[in-house]
Amino acid sequence: MISSKIITTLFICCLAFSSICDGQQAISITSAIERLFNKIESDILTSAEAMPESNFNFSPESLLIKNSDFNGVRTFGGQIMHLATDNILIWSAITGDPVRSDIEDVNGPKNIHSKKDILEYLKSSFAIGRKAISALTTQNAMNLIEFRGRNLPKLDLAFYALTHANEHYGQMALYLRMCGIVPPPTINER
Repeated sequence: MISSKIITTLFICCLAFSSICDGQQAISITSAIERLFNKIESDILTSAEAMPESNFNFSPESLLIKNSDFNGVRTFGGQIMHLATDNILIWSAITGDPVRSDIEDVNGPKNIHSKKDILEYLKSSFAIGRKAISALTTQNAMNLIEFRGRNLPKLDLAFYALTHANEHYGQMALYLRMCGIVPPPTINER
């Protein structure tokens, strides 16, 4: 099995090589990650803003769909709180900054309930992501840091944060559709 360090190194080399082959100056690791980050952030924020506050407590469990198993799944607002909290935990591990003292678990602070407050919390998590991405360089991307009991390269954590966020965007899009709302990022894709 190929180690994640080898895969990550190959990814960085491919980015640099593809830019050189195109006769362009090599792109930075920051700009490469930032492009995907910007798309995911936009998809998540526009989707979160599209859901009315009255549906922030919606979960598919309430639909009682025959032969389904939605027991105990997070609400729409709970999805956002979890996503934002993991953003904070992952991106802060990269920067080395301390996390908020009111984060007790991956579901976020217990005192945040309104749509407005949830969206502010989400936006703050993306701000931490921007800070972490801007601090990544080809020189430090493979530096190992401890995260949830494992030593991982910073770049692995950046990939994990992006993948995790995109997974939750997919769930948010389904929740929106279950509430009769077309996810804004998909409107122009028809």
